[in-house]
Amino acid sequence: MKRFFIGSLAVVGGVTLLFVAAIVGLAYLAASHQPGVPDSVVVELDISEPLREHVPEASLTSAFGEHPPTVRDVVDALERAGEDGRVKGLLVRLEGPAGSTAVVQELRDAVKAFRSRGKKAWAYADTFGEGTSATGTYYLASAFDAVYVQPSGDVSVTGVGQETPFARDALVKLGVKPQMGKRHEYKAAVNTFTEQTYTEPHREESTRYLTSVFEQMLRGVAEGRGLTPEQVRAAMDEAPLTGARALELKLVDGLLYRDEVLAKVKDAAGEGVKRLYLEKYLERAGRPHTSGPVVALVYGAGTISRGRSESNPMSGEDTLGGETVAAALRKAVEDERVRAILFRVDSPGGSYVASDTVRREVQRAREKGKPVIVSMGTYAASGGYFIAMDADKIVAQPGTLTGSIGVYGGKMVTAELWAKLGVSWEPLGVGKNATMYSSSLEFTPEQHGKNEASLDRVYEDFTAKAAAGRKLPVEKLREVAKGRVWSGEDAKEKGLVDELGGFPVALRLAKEAAKLEGEVQVELFPKEKGTAEVLAELLGERRGDNSDDVEAGGSVAAPLKPVLARTQALYRLAVRLGLVEERQHVLAAPVPDTTW
Repeated sequence: MKRFFIGSLAVVGGVTLLFVAAIVGLAYLAASHQPGVPDSVVVELDISEPLREHVPEASLTSAFGEHPPTVRDVVDALERAGEDGRVKGLLVRLEGPAGSTAVVQELRDAVKAFRSRGKKAWAYADTFGEGTSATGTYYLASAFDAVYVQPSGDVSVTGVGQETPFARDALVKLGVKPQMGKRHEYKAAVNTFTEQTYTEPHREESTRYLTSVFEQMLRGVAEGRGLTPEQVRAAMDEAPLTGARALELKLVDGLLYRDEVLAKVKDAAGEGVKRLYLEKYLERAGRPHTSGPVVALVYGAGTISRGRSESNPMSGEDTLGGETVAAALRKAVEDERVRAILFRVDSPGGSYVASDTVRREVQRAREKGKPVIVSMGTYAASGGYFIAMDADKIVAQPGTLTGSIGVYGGKMVTAELWAKLGVSWEPLGVGKNATMYSSSLEFTPEQHGKNEASLDRVYEDFTAKAAAGRKLPVEKLREVAKGRVWSGEDAKEKGLVDELGGFPVALRLAKEAAKLEGEVQVELFPKEKGTAEVLAELLGERRGDNSDDVEAGGSVAAPLKPVLARTQALYRLAVRLGLVEERQHVLAAPVPDTTW
């Protein structure tokens, strides 16, 4: 019997080895027969939704299959295509917005650099907006050699605007009382809860930001279309425009259907030209900047929180974990091959403590002789600016929303709301301020003072560190702080940003700071995880030899974990309310929910 089991195990082991060998062999054959880039090709890109800034290496999207191209993917692909003699042009179909003003500007810069190599770029859409504004989409299209729209389409370039909800009166009716403080008058995040309309500082900063973006668009469209800013403004004031009227105003080059656009592209690119999706071109041709001294690329994208970065496959949202980004920066510093760090920041802020954790690692990198250049994406505001401000240089797009050097905090008191629902929460605590953060009780005057003192402390620390990082007198820094947001263009004038541009500008500054000439290798830190590692994380397995390995990797939020936690909480509440019976335990005491 023993011999039988040993023999059976041997057979199973042999079959397993053969299976693994077969899989490896098939993978090798597939890789060796990977199609290449055609000898004559037009790179094609469809934009139907905003491009993501970054797909975290710990995410399911990263581990399984292809994902839509990111901002960097498009920039890198166009840089590589610009130098590739096989590439005859770029064709982009615009079905929706590519993203924020800053993202559109990053893409416009990449398209213009591509065209500067003598390559043609065509943009087309069935319509630029249908019952909605498509100013940003058209702003991107205006950077191309030619813009086409379907004969039945519109060009709805109506301008830029925003809508802000104000819920103070609604909260009063619901029985919710905000007890929030802020530093200072321009810190408008809490106004949704505490106001019923714009305050004057809120209106002022919002109007200035929108005006700055609008002026940038006017200049960009005018330059791209060979018009004056006044002509573009007049067209916008007349919009929405029919396709025919847009053609008269020289905003488009023709009213063509998709097949007619493709025919034009084929005629211009030459007989035998083939089309290839941009993401497939990048996969086959490879990225630029793959040899030479290493410049580490570290992403700081998402709302900032303490702990590890997390990718939630259910919501599609990512968080910037302070420990994860800090560990990635440490790994880049410790790697002897790395000569400089390009830190891409795209965050609206979040935890003050986590922001300071990341800022400290930026500071330490510089102390250890590794220059840090920040490239700002859509926004780098509040905590997003905090993690950027100690860099050697800061680069932003003209439309990047940045600054917001300020702080807010407090709580929402919901006792009256629960009372209306027939639920009474009765907090108990041992310690003078044990229930200070209870949502059932208002702050006492002393507790209110403690909250205000905390806001003062954070604001003073933020502004002092920002002044030191930017090498400005603290008094001058505080003049442009006060919680106010700025466009990247205005922030440069105020000394909060060093240069305007995107990835290429930041890379140039990184090379200058590290005294590097010629080609460099841009390497992502941390490296992407494989499918097996991501699956192991989902099952709760910790990978890595030490805390830096684990933290730098981020994590994938198990989809069922929050659902299970909420179900358990509801069950416990049902037991406490007597809606569910449990077996009685003799000599057992009820265990309260404890807040420390």
